Amino acid sequence: MSKDVKPTRKNLMAIEDRIELSERGHDTLEKKRDGLIMEFMDILDQSQDVRADLEANYERAQRNINMARAMEGDVAVRGAAAALKEHPEITSQSKNIMGVVVPQIESTKVKKSLDQRGYGLVGTSARIDEAADAYEELLETVILAAEVETAMKKMLEEIEKTKRRVNALEFKLLPELYEGQDYIEQKLEEQEREEIFRMKKIKAKKEREEAEERKAAGEADERPTEGEPIPSDD
Repeated sequence: MSKDVKPTRKNLMAIEDRIELSERGHDTLEKKRDGLIMEFMDILDQSQDVRADLEANYERAQRNINMARAMEGDVAVRGAAAALKEHPEITSQSKNIMGVVVPQIESTKVKKSLDQRGYGLVGTSARIDEAADAYEELLETVILAAEVETAMKKMLEEIEKTKRRVNALEFKLLPELYEGQDYIEQKLEEQEREEIFRMKKIKAKKEREEAEERKAAGEADERPTEGEPIPSDD
């Protein structure tokens, strides 16, 4: 790149402006990257807690449904599940975390009271109620896990993208600009030295010419004019 740049004062000023802009951009991106990493670590901690809750709730739901099947039979369990009339509703909005748009999932009608589940209290036992409670809680955890995992994925993608931009500035663009700046400054210094040397030569030549002119004028003054007697040695 450096040899493709014409070594002029104008190009030097342009490169210095680009360096200043790139350095500011590099500092801004570094701060953004560090901020994103801190936000990501917070979400990662939350994700680990949600994953632990998800695993625990899943195991609890499985135990309860297996117990309900064993005590009430598959037909009773399937009948209770089929009686559900109001299904959960999920809405998704978005929120901004340091310029990264992540989903914010809201759910309604997940947790239900006994009379909202649709199956009659007569003919069912507490085993089915416990299984329903466990799966409702599991569903809420699944929804929260989806929100947290998606946010974590988007944050990680933005961190990687920001890191690539920081590295591109730090290891490619800025070194090229510094190299171009050094090249132009070196060439301008060479040109300045050459100009000083040329001016010195011109000055020396002019001084020689002036000295020769003075010498010629002095010799002309010493010659006798026409008609003037030449002085003898006597």
